[in-house]
Amino acid sequence: MSDILSGQLLINGTDVWTQYGVFLTEKQQGGRENLTALLQPSAIKDHVGVDLSDTNGKKYSSTLEVTNQERDFTLHFAQYAATKSDWISQYKDFIAFLKAGKNGTGWLTMKFPALSLTLKVFYLEGGTFEPLTYLWKEGVQASRYKIKFKEPQPEI
Repeated sequence: MSDILSGQLLINGTDVWTQYGVFLTEKQQGGRENLTALLQPSAIKDHVGVDLSDTNGKKYSSTLEVTNQERDFTLHFAQYAATKSDWISQYKDFIAFLKAGKNGTGWLTMKFPALSLTLKVFYLEGGTFEPLTYLWKEGVQASRYKIKFKEPQPEI
């Protein structure tokens, strides 16, 4: 399993599967929530128009400058560990890693090699947490959770 998951998501140069046992997942087989979130285009900033009282509607420049608004998106992660203590340690370390960002700056560079996509984001909040095993018992541990990010200067 590790060969398939290695190198799929790099955050600040760290392979999150290798380091934390974390990988992108979908709620249901065949789901596309992560792909949709990653490739959802941002909205554009409002164009400035002049609302003259003696004309209908508003008057806009003959050339409209298109600039993107920042965007928020949520990714679905799964996490696997061979033991309860490994899972708890890796979970805490992964969340701390996301919150701290590169060198404590808060910034995250997320690389998705299969999509040839790189995003500069920061952590906003953790979302729904779903244990897939009984975390209070020893043995293999697995869970699924959502994390929300902000991309201040989207390219799409």
